[in-house]
Amino acid sequence: MTAERAAAVVTVSRVLDELVQTLTEHRVMEPVTEAREILSALLDVPRFWPIVNGNVELEASVYERARIAAGRRASGAPLAYAVGRACFRHLTLDVDERVLIPRPETEQLVDLVLDEPGLQSGGIAIDIGTGSGAIAIAMAAEATYSRVYGTDISRDAVDVARHNASLCASLLRSPVAFVHGSLLGPLADLRARVIVSNPPYIALGEAGSLPSNVRDWEPSVALYGGFDGMATTARLVREAAGALEPGGLLAVEVDARRASLAADLVGRDPRFHRIRVELDLAGRERFVLARRRHDSY
Repeated sequence: MTAERAAAVVTVSRVLDELVQTLTEHRVMEPVTEAREILSALLDVPRFWPIVNGNVELEASVYERARIAAGRRASGAPLAYAVGRACFRHLTLDVDERVLIPRPETEQLVDLVLDEPGLQSGGIAIDIGTGSGAIAIAMAAEATYSRVYGTDISRDAVDVARHNASLCASLLRSPVAFVHGSLLGPLADLRARVIVSNPPYIALGEAGSLPSNVRDWEPSVALYGGFDGMATTARLVREAAGALEPGGLLAVEVDARRASLAADLVGRDPRFHRIRVELDLAGRERFVLARRRHDSY
């Protein structure tokens, strides 16, 4: 290899060194770990991969994307926005500031829906406030519904979700479609077997207590649920009761501080029964599930 060629080769180690330098200069915490996470996310490989593949050559395009990602991370962007992608269950989704970054807790919400007896085949499933499309696409990939819909009040979010569905098309077992509109409004004529949602549930007065990488970067329409954090959830419960078929499931992610309020809200609607609160992996009350009664209309 000539000296010119050696100087031009972009290896994993070289890129990591440059990323670490950039992140260190901007006082990013744990720059070595951050550099590895940036590169592994861009390459869609396990986090340990860059450690044991330092001599692997990278394409110039990956090098450039890594430099851009490190710059964005240094400016305070969450890692998922910096690299433009996030993992959700077995999916890799494109994300940016137009949509909420999918959380591990929401992966558990999908588990709860898919574990519910008699609801993994046939019927319509609807994901309210779909954002990146994570819930809807995961459900369409892991169960065989007649169709999965995702709705969102943000046109930008619908665009992102449609893009992600096209990326994951080969994985889908159920057809999936995304429509613009508020909650169940654009699907008013449908009856669903499953309605699932991770709605906005942070109170407006709590904005100051959020981490800056959430408050300053993620879309406010996906974060705040009115003055008390419950406005969107309350409306969702009312609409879902009329949209579910008898025996259908409502599954909602909630603020752990207000899970009992959300469960009480569902319990006050006589069309629901078998109401329960489930814990997340940290032991917090995070999910409210209920079934639509067969004998209440």
